[in-house]
Amino acid sequence: MRQADVIIVGSGIVGLATAYQLIQRHDGIRIVMLEKEDAVGLHQSGHNSGVLHSGIYYKPGSLKASNCRIGKEAMEQFCREHGIAHDICGKVIVAVDPDELPILEGIYLRGQQNEVRCEMIDQRQLREIEPHAAGIQAIHVPAAGICDYRQVCEKLKQILQEHAGQLVTGAELTAIRQRSDGVLAITSAGTFAAQYLVNCTGLYSDRVAQMSGENPDCLIVPFRGEYYQLKPEAQHLCRNLIYPVPDPSFPFLGVHFTRMTDGAIECGPNAVLAFAREGYRKRDVNLRDLGEALSYRGFLRLASRHWQKGMGEMWRSFSKQAFVKALRRLMPEIRASHLQTARAGVRAQAIAPDGSMVDDFVVLSSERVVNVCNAPSPAATSSLRIGTVVAEHLERQF
Repeated sequence: MRQADVIIVGSGIVGLATAYQLIQRHDGIRIVMLEKEDAVGLHQSGHNSGVLHSGIYYKPGSLKASNCRIGKEAMEQFCREHGIAHDICGKVIVAVDPDELPILEGIYLRGQQNEVRCEMIDQRQLREIEPHAAGIQAIHVPAAGICDYRQVCEKLKQILQEHAGQLVTGAELTAIRQRSDGVLAITSAGTFAAQYLVNCTGLYSDRVAQMSGENPDCLIVPFRGEYYQLKPEAQHLCRNLIYPVPDPSFPFLGVHFTRMTDGAIECGPNAVLAFAREGYRKRDVNLRDLGEALSYRGFLRLASRHWQKGMGEMWRSFSKQAFVKALRRLMPEIRASHLQTARAGVRAQAIAPDGSMVDDFVVLSSERVVNVCNAPSPAATSSLRIGTVVAEHLERQF
């Protein structure tokens, strides 16, 4: 049985950032990181949009708002120190018809409350920033940027190993046993013992929390986000980041244009129910995952409330022309011939029993275990700050 001070389950960016912050704060701490895959950052951390979010959208006073702002600054500094590809290129949030202007104004006011540098701009100013974007008014957010989070994960892994931390891959967690003197993690690669355990398992965080005896009072439901990519001859149509005005009743930002650090331009995503927690392809089906979601009263209430929106998202999943139509609201020059199929990601979205999507980060702690139960976007941007929050939870028990 291998011994450690802290076991971290899950080697996505939040788990790796938690290890990093513990190393910075506690010299000589012994950390074992358990990962069921054969490499780090293979799920949400390696399939996200690569955006450094400014924090403009989030409810003032929420964990998302405060941690995004602080976390973004920490991530920028980390990238500068370690030579990781990133660019503070700015973004525009674009209103294309008058009905969207009140929502745009609300987002601008939130930005002011969240201390995000942003300005309302007119059509002429928008065209100076993004010449091919449609819109009658927009918010310009100069502080938004892009980042290669895969590189971030690899660097965090390297730092963990340089400080004698162990990364054990192929170690799928099957049980947690809490004792008076510590906690046991029972895995497919053996049993590990430590004083404390941290759950950073993303798509499986609710199940792991239940293993630890915690009731997160929500279910993780997977939503697949599918992307297209602009072909090289059309990449000039987008300079940086172009977002629509989001639907305030829906926690997804709508299809948008994102420049990646390698110069590629991604278009999307939609948001459709995935039939598996790791359902990156339409044909990926896990009967346990699907049955759990479809029988959960929270999801059924959500679906009954937003079925029209959901059907539209599903239609865009199967119809390239419908996807193009959504993109053309922001950029009228886009044609189906400009697009090629790109990767997809899966978002772990916590849904409460009343059918609401849990909108904030959720971190629950007990005597021996800290569970990160909900960390959707902007978790990658905020990860170094979330790692600090988790470290502080642990330190109350040290």
